Amino acid sequence: MQTRPLAVGDAHVLDLVPHGDARGRFTEWYRADALAQAVGHALPLAQANHSVSARGVLRGVHFALVPPGQAKYVYCPAGRVLDVVVDVRVGSPTFGAHDAVVLDSEQPRAVYLAEGLGHAFLSLADGSSVTYLVSSGYDPAREFGVSPVDPALGLPWPADVQFELSAKDRQAPTLAEARDQGLLPTYEECRARYAELRASAQR
Repeated sequence: MQTRPLAVGDAHVLDLVPHGDARGRFTEWYRADALAQAVGHALPLAQANHSVSARGVLRGVHFALVPPGQAKYVYCPAGRVLDVVVDVRVGSPTFGAHDAVVLDSEQPRAVYLAEGLGHAFLSLADGSSVTYLVSSGYDPAREFGVSPVDPALGLPWPADVQFELSAKDRQAPTLAEARDQGLLPTYEECRARYAELRASAQR
């Protein structure tokens, strides 16, 4: 398992190593020690989610307020998705920036994004399966989103796919509107949370 940082700060892609023979294939899709080495602390696992999406389903951009926020470890065991991380932390050096990784079952990878970052993915094949580990449970009062088709974000969605969004995602504000409404986490809050997690790991 090899880990490398994404263009958005505090997000990483993990290149996984599949082992196969005539019987099939085996992949260690999550290693707590490898992730902790990359980010400086273990993922506080609170919930595991799984979604299956038809081609064109676009989910996100979702984020949770900090603290505690919601870090995510995302993996695609079947199908193919374009996974996107967006920096929605007000005051971050990379505020408004994004990075994208194709996740599929042929060249397995996983994406980690820290608390306070925005997450979205587009299914590129019918039956795309996405499973993700999260650091805090779902709390609708603290979870928000910004529009995945906000022109100012310029997210790299392919032009040949017709999107299908939930009503909530269709009605989500732009990044600028969310900032003006005070809906976004701040970089200061996030850095304090990361420092708290790293300090706990050293005790």
